[in-house]
Amino acid sequence: MITERDLIEAIAECQGERNPNANTCIKLAAFYTIKNEMFGKPEQLPSYSFAPEPVDTHIHYTSDTDFSRAIDNKNLNDVWPVIDELMTTLQVLMPKLYDGVMRRLN
Repeated sequence: MITERDLIEAIAECQGERNPNANTCIKLAAFYTIKNEMFGKPEQLPSYSFAPEPVDTHIHYTSDTDFSRAIDNKNLNDVWPVIDELMTTLQVLMPKLYDGVMRRLN
């Protein structure tokens, strides 16, 4: 009969391998599964994530203008719709100024 100690030792051996490969990972997963099913003490596995780090979507821009102070530390998703509406209005009322802004952005 396999004991919990046997499984703990097998897990430690797999985790201690210098160059783990796919077979090592498969064995390690099997040992953890057996241990958890037989002895009901799930171990906390280290969490690994390949997800990108969260992106800071807050604006960090300062200058000595009212606009800069108004948008400082605001969420981009809150500011962009206002800017988009402003640009649409500018396109209708002042097309030359709108074209100049668009040229600077392109």
